Amino acid sequence: MANFYHLKMKNKYCTRFLYYSFYLILTPFVSSAQTFDEIKKLYSQEQAVFLNKTLHYNISIKEGKPYVESNEQQQIEYLTSDAPAYMRSYGFFQSDFQEVVAYEAFTLTPGDKKLKVKDFKTSASNEDFVFYDDSKETTFDFPSVEQGSIGNLHVSWINKNPYLLSPYYFSSYIPVMNSEIKITFPKDMSIKFLLKGLDTMNITLQIEKTHKEYTYIYSYKNCPSLKRYTDAPSSPWYATHLIFYIENYKDDNGNKVQYLSDLNDLYQLNYGYTKTINLTISEDLKHIVDSLTSHAHNTEEKARNIYSWVQQNIKYVAFEQGMEGFVPREAGLVCSRRFGDCKDMSSILTIMMKAADIPAYYTWIGTRNMPYQFSELPLPIVSNHMICTILLNGKYIFLDGTDPTCLFGFPSSAIQDKEAMIAIGEKDFKILKVPIVEKKFNRVVDSTWLELNPEGIKGTIKRCLTGYFSMNLHGKLMYTSKSDLKQEMKAEFSRGSNKFQLDSFSITPLHNPDTILTAATFKLPDYAKKLGKDWYINLNLFKFYEHEEIDYPKRKMPIEYNFKSEQKYVTLLKIPDGYKLESLPESKSFHNDVWGFELRYEQKGNLLILTQEFDNDHIQITNDQFERWNKVLEHLFPMYKETLSLTKVP
Repeated sequence: MANFYHLKMKNKYCTRFLYYSFYLILTPFVSSAQTFDEIKKLYSQEQAVFLNKTLHYNISIKEGKPYVESNEQQQIEYLTSDAPAYMRSYGFFQSDFQEVVAYEAFTLTPGDKKLKVKDFKTSASNEDFVFYDDSKETTFDFPSVEQGSIGNLHVSWINKNPYLLSPYYFSSYIPVMNSEIKITFPKDMSIKFLLKGLDTMNITLQIEKTHKEYTYIYSYKNCPSLKRYTDAPSSPWYATHLIFYIENYKDDNGNKVQYLSDLNDLYQLNYGYTKTINLTISEDLKHIVDSLTSHAHNTEEKARNIYSWVQQNIKYVAFEQGMEGFVPREAGLVCSRRFGDCKDMSSILTIMMKAADIPAYYTWIGTRNMPYQFSELPLPIVSNHMICTILLNGKYIFLDGTDPTCLFGFPSSAIQDKEAMIAIGEKDFKILKVPIVEKKFNRVVDSTWLELNPEGIKGTIKRCLTGYFSMNLHGKLMYTSKSDLKQEMKAEFSRGSNKFQLDSFSITPLHNPDTILTAATFKLPDYAKKLGKDWYINLNLFKFYEHEEIDYPKRKMPIEYNFKSEQKYVTLLKIPDGYKLESLPESKSFHNDVWGFELRYEQKGNLLILTQEFDNDHIQITNDQFERWNKVLEHLFPMYKETLSLTKVP
């Protein structure tokens, strides 16, 4: 959690984010026997520390179904006089699925005086990626906070949909002295548990038994704060957390009821959201399908036309209101409104493809924000997204309507390597893994021609982008206003130094996302140096990966890349008349199983040429690969210091 709040993941991918890390709370007692001075000494580099962060789920059977109550408590002790200035404001969320039934917050002063929070403000949640949702946020300030104060918060919930029980995250944005989750459940109920994250070996388990119940207590003592890295994947990939779910239970009559025992149970839950929609197709939508396919030469062209139409005509808008976060809307409604969320995109794509006699299927999938796979967990938290899958020429193709720039045949970059649950029929489904697009399809080829002049350098640029590089630039251009376009393109073409001046540019063709070609002219003052009669210039206009050494072995969190790629940058310098090159630097190539580069110098007539090539064959690297990543940089960085000397011919 980035603060005391329950924070929903901020990404454009759609359906309700199915794992809710609920949140909050505290008790009036401090479990640690340590004094304030001892705690401050132990956490001398911290502004504050959680003394306790605990969550207790109580699961029972009510009216023949699982009934779940939860109580969460947190105590935060302020260790410095500065901490209250930016850590006194807190809050919590509630929604249709998590109903708050009671809450209390107070400050315990260093003199053991209890000061209750009286001013709670509840308002609609405003997430910047959601058009409308049902979440409400309650916020407050702890009163009279000072060094040594302890903020206490307690919230009680009724969890109305036990299919969506939240994982518990042991760590937080500050250290936690005692992090604990308890799950109490009937003895004739089967609960499954799974620990995920980098520090699961630090979790201890205690099991308590009574005549009718079990209580599982998972604890993490002295849990360090989570260090943030901008290039890391989302926290579920590394933060230590517990996932638990009801496998089966006995109802009031003693009958065993399967709940989420396997993928068949999960599929029946998901299928229930789609089985009553799109039983017919509206006349307007059928007319659109006919117009898109009547002149198509083959089935693939039909599919491409339909996909492109949805991408360009249905605007993606996120909705998160109760079950609307799970149930797709009728395709006819989506068509008439011209907007929808990911489920709606799946709905309209599927029915339009079927109307064109193309086998099409609703598909549940998790984006790469989620580390889980269906083969590991039969849970709704595995999927936070919905797409359409078609069967074309014996091959399954994954179509994500929420990405208006995604190429037909490419998965959107955020679902690469993820398992998809494909709805074949009422009882039949497939689990297929989305492929990772090979690096050769995602290329940048950038060529720069340089000429020396009295002011420094003038030059021209040509760039060819394919695959995800092309899609990304199309997306940028789609959402850039005309007045901001030159500034955006300056950033796109920039090289050499911050004195780069973009004179002109061109982009072609905008209508075809497969490949995009751009060109520019520019000036680069003061980059080449003239001392006496000689010129000095470093052809490494790009010094990629500078300052990107990995803090190894300290860093444990993975590094995420959007896609595999190949990049080639060619810089050509025209030798001025009457000048010659003193010496040509040596070329160098270095690769290992993580990545690599090639820097090649050559002279062809009056042209000096530097070719820089980089490749990345991973969408994520883990800490066992960090040392080899850094090894490549050890060979690369010295190459950036090479300077060419052009001397006047006598």
